[in-house]
Amino acid sequence: MQQKISYQLDRMDNKLQQLLEALRPYSDETLNQRPAAGQWSVLQVMHHLLLTETLSLRYVQKKLSFQPKLKPVNIVTTLRGAALRFYNLLPIKLKAPNNVGDPSLPEQSSLGEVARDWQGLRNDLRDYLQTLPEDIFRKEVYRHPLSGRQSLGGMIDFFDGHFDRHHKQIRRILRNLPKD
Repeated sequence: MQQKISYQLDRMDNKLQQLLEALRPYSDETLNQRPAAGQWSVLQVMHHLLLTETLSLRYVQKKLSFQPKLKPVNIVTTLRGAALRFYNLLPIKLKAPNNVGDPSLPEQSSLGEVARDWQGLRNDLRDYLQTLPEDIFRKEVYRHPLSGRQSLGGMIDFFDGHFDRHHKQIRRILRNLPKD
């Protein structure tokens, strides 16, 4: 696995741990409260992030399982990745696809369950990436629904920016919730 990706995964794991620590003072009941009708609770936001990473990893695993012919990363790939990073910085909201949006998010869950599942997924992601040959990191392997084909590094960049985007959302929700 490329060193840059390993470093990014370490940073992402640290961000996740910091978020989990910040949420520990809140009860599951509080974290399951929607701030308003039609808006996600903190735990639903976390499930959205977890589902996005889970389904992305499954996509890559399935794609690579049949040894497809992959295009090399090029300037267009890089521009698509930059556009996706830029989008994650904007306050513009897009409706999440159903497989990671409202129909797929539980009404109730627990912080412990989400933490366990997410930490397990991150371990699975790291383990899987370590099994891949170095040349695969220079190919368009991942397909994002908005920006199109990305490298594995682009996928990790997306995960990181997506997490940061929704972490801001979680902080906004928490400002209006009582600590237990």
